[in-house]
Amino acid sequence: MELRIFTEPQQGATYDTLLTVAKATEDLGFDAFFRSDHYLRMGNVDGLPGPTDAWITLAGLARETKRIRLGTLMTAGTFRLPGVLAIQVAQVDQMSGGRVELGLGAGWFEEEHKAYGIPFPKEKFARLEEQLEIVTGLWATEAGKTFDFHGSYYDLTDSPALPKPAQPKIPVLVGGHGPSRTPRLAAKYADEFNMPFASVEDSERQFGRVRDAAEEAGRSGDDLTYSNALVVCVGRDEAEVARRAAAIGREADELKRNGLAGSPAEVVDKIGRYAEAGSSRIYLQVLDLYDLDHLELISAQVQSQLS
Repeated sequence: MELRIFTEPQQGATYDTLLTVAKATEDLGFDAFFRSDHYLRMGNVDGLPGPTDAWITLAGLARETKRIRLGTLMTAGTFRLPGVLAIQVAQVDQMSGGRVELGLGAGWFEEEHKAYGIPFPKEKFARLEEQLEIVTGLWATEAGKTFDFHGSYYDLTDSPALPKPAQPKIPVLVGGHGPSRTPRLAAKYADEFNMPFASVEDSERQFGRVRDAAEEAGRSGDDLTYSNALVVCVGRDEAEVARRAAAIGREADELKRNGLAGSPAEVVDKIGRYAEAGSSRIYLQVLDLYDLDHLELISAQVQSQLS
């Protein structure tokens, strides 16, 4: 089981804060540092000092880290034209020496679009399918050849399909709870399917749907990596769990039901249940970015038991 650190900077974080967490992620032996792609805070927080851009952040981290993978859960398809996104991600992949992964989703948070003047189209899922085809098609086009695409939402003619990523193929993540269209998209375009904030039972059910969709698309279900994203809150005792839960505005009992919370032993046990459901990678949603002792504890007493 791989453990990855997943952050939500729109809740309030500077680039320097994210750099500190990313370096701790690398030093403590975690597999990757991922971040959300949002421009507006959620819930009862002030969000200060304001948002940071996902791909500008990852470009900086690409030059200041050496080992960890870097990516998004999920880049909002509404924020960027797919041709521009393909250029951005390929460039950051070059800057990192081939350590980038792209999680791409349809976009959903209407308020942030209104706040920053970003169009919020009614039909987002069909756009996402075209975006996935364009981004992956541009990267896969042989050097010296051109890429064309003529869809309902995007039109590309004689694109040189440059630049190329450093990796032969950048891993693409698709995720979500949708019972039919989401598994079909994952089967067609994804290297990894991510199930966000879901129970063991719901995860196992959705993984099965993706496997079935992959078989229908002519792929083996084992071609994809299956993963979960879950909020994390670990403590050496109940008091420490309660303190960390309160720091992120949550209750310990609720986090134990809906995330990975409790003692290291409790969290290891629950991760094991996700592994039995088919998950091989967990994105730990870390909401208090200033509590580096939390990461140290997870590394020493949770990750060490999963190696």
